[in-house]
Amino acid sequence: MADLNQTPPQPYRPTTTSSSTPAVFLRKLQNNLHAPNSTQLVGILTLLVTGSIFLLLTSLTVSGTVLSLIFFSPLIIVSSPIWVPAGTLFFLLTAGFLSMCGFAVIAVVASSWLYRYFRGLHPPGSDRVDYARHRIYDTATHVKDCAKEYGGYLQSKVKDAAPGA
Repeated sequence: MADLNQTPPQPYRPTTTSSSTPAVFLRKLQNNLHAPNSTQLVGILTLLVTGSIFLLLTSLTVSGTVLSLIFFSPLIIVSSPIWVPAGTLFFLLTAGFLSMCGFAVIAVVASSWLYRYFRGLHPPGSDRVDYARHRIYDTATHVKDCAKEYGGYLQSKVKDAAPGA
């Protein structure tokens, strides 16, 4: 009966003092290795095939670009007096068109904002405009009051300097 209660002997495992030793790492790596399943194999195969195709297309593109530059560079150099003004004109036309489109968009947005502001619909930023308007009005009133006060002061000084005037 004593034989039934005994546990089977455990395999020998070397004792380590640190969990970062190479033996522990190798043991964990060996325990975690398993055969890939079919989904992983199909994924790896797909990755290899698409990577190969993209590498082939990239090499063809680079080769075609280099060959076309070699072939067409004399033609480009000979015809450059035509290409430079044409490119400049095309650039200016494109820049002008895009600028006009941008200005048109800005004009539409600004008119829409002004319409909503004057209709009293309180568009974003209207509180800042109202604050600035009140500040300008208060400053103008203050300047007017100071001018009246200072103007009266000058009137009295002129009478003192020239009593008969």
